[in-house]
Amino acid sequence: MTQQSPEMIHSLAYGAYPARCLQVVSEIGVADRIDDEPVSVGKLAAACGAAPGALDRVLRLLASYGVFEERDGGYAHTDASRVLRADHPMSARPLLRLMGLPLHLDSLALLRHTVMTGEPAIEVLQSGGLWAYLQERPGDSEIFDRAMTSKAAADVPAVVGAYDFSPFGVVADIGGGRGHLLRGILDAVPDAEGVLFDQPGVIEALGFPDHPRLALRAGDFFDEVPAADAYVLMHVLHNWDDERTARILATIRKAAAPGAALLVIENVLPEERPAPAALTMDVIMLALTRGRERTEGELSALLDAAGFRFTGMTETSGTMRIAEARAV
Repeated sequence: MTQQSPEMIHSLAYGAYPARCLQVVSEIGVADRIDDEPVSVGKLAAACGAAPGALDRVLRLLASYGVFEERDGGYAHTDASRVLRADHPMSARPLLRLMGLPLHLDSLALLRHTVMTGEPAIEVLQSGGLWAYLQERPGDSEIFDRAMTSKAAADVPAVVGAYDFSPFGVVADIGGGRGHLLRGILDAVPDAEGVLFDQPGVIEALGFPDHPRLALRAGDFFDEVPAADAYVLMHVLHNWDDERTARILATIRKAAAPGAALLVIENVLPEERPAPAALTMDVIMLALTRGRERTEGELSALLDAAGFRFTGMTETSGTMRIAEARAV
């Protein structure tokens, strides 16, 4: 045992507290009350309706990690804390608000149940699991949607910058939500056309296409998807177990002509030494869904069984990896 081992264990043991501090300051909007100059904790507390002494201790902890800076009798921004502002182009505030909901906190408290049974903790809280939970709680569902939109906005530049979409005339974004990725692709490839495919409720909420080369299609990706030259699935397959993932892939293969591309964009795990962030997401999926973050080999086997040939992996500047396959 190295001398650092106890410190590492202690850091992990207490890790929920800094995370919860981040969630709380995001919920009450502390970062939005700081501009270019330090602000006293008294003014911050008054603006947020917080207790000054308690807020000071929470901000002091975050500042020790580089989130905010204690300076000139108050707290100032660092590059990290600016990302907590609601108006930051890559704002993490929606994601932190999501992580602070009972959805996550209660599921985390029930993780022992998941480890002992293999069943998602969320199913103890709500019959029907995650999607039923959100359907019955519109406020939480809105926070969830905002978090996913915010995360997509951060991921899209990394994906579009890493992969050449120009060979494809028609790109279909399957389960694409509000279409941030597809709009990014269309902006990068002036000759391409896009089809945004999602559940009827999602498509109806969007109204009319807001891009001249974007078409909206509603449906169920377990049953049917539109024809396209390339299909993109970002943050989709990891929500589902192998059986349902196989059904999604089979549906796409039925619509795809031989040679059509399929791009799976998510935390595809390398076979050796996956990053802790990706493995953390895998445990989140364990607690909240029946899905998982898959290794390259696991994903390749599912693609092969569905009639696709895995052709390679593209790294991005962010956490996402792009697995490419071709219909055979």
